[in-house]
Formats: sequence, structure tokens, C-alpha cells
Amino acid sequence: MAVDPTGADLKRLLADDPGGPVVMLNLLRFAPGGRSLYQQYARHLEETFLPRYGAQVLYAGNGAEALVAEDGQAWDAVILVRYPSREAFSRMVADPEYQEVTTLRTRALAEAVLQPTTQWSASGGAV
Repeated sequence: MAVDPTGADLKRLLADDPGGPVVMLNLLRFAPGGRSLYQQYARHLEETFLPRYGAQVLYAGNGAEALVAEDGQAWDAVILVRYPSREAFSRMVADPEYQEVTTLRTRALAEAVLQPTTQWSASGGAV
């Protein structure tokens, strides 16, 4: 299962760019022993890369038994990270220094969803 974005994924992300900030939804399923590796990755991300690219963690939490979902759709963790733009996210993941650290994330995860989201407009509806 894929856990890291590819070059083609990043091209598609930038091609579909509506402009403005993007909040990345991260749904994470850890490999055995992966939680501690992911925590190491997260420390590097928060100390170095998020500030460098103007991003911030909005929420990070443990998953629980899914209330409404198909089998296999429960996740170990959920993280929301706000980037000032899709381009900022793309620059971060292409950063050679980040590439050295992201191996921790790759080894930590058995499965992941990384989904860009944009805020609804005031007339766009709400939950």
C-alpha cells in the first residue's frame, strides 16, 4: 500500500490547485513498532520543516473504533496540517533534507491517506 506521494501525485496536486491554503488530512495505520518511528519523524517535522515552509499542525490524535465505516477503515491516528499553499507542501517534500527524514515516516506506516482539503466558503455549507 502507498504511504508516500510520488512525483506524479505532486504534479496532480499542483495542477488541481485552487490557490490559497491547504489542510492536509493524514489518516495513518502504523506498521508493527511504527508509532515510535512516526513520533521521531513528527519531531523533525514540527521542529524544522513545518516552520521552514509556514505550516502548522492543527490537530493530531489517536484513532478509535470507527463509529460508521466499512471493515478496515479504522485508523491508528489522524493529523491535520495546514500549509500556506499546495506549492509550499510540494517544496517541503522535495527538500533534500526532508527526504532524509521522511524515511522514518515510510518505515513507520503500513498504510496512509494523504488528502488535500480546502475550506468551504461561507455559503458552501457546514456539517
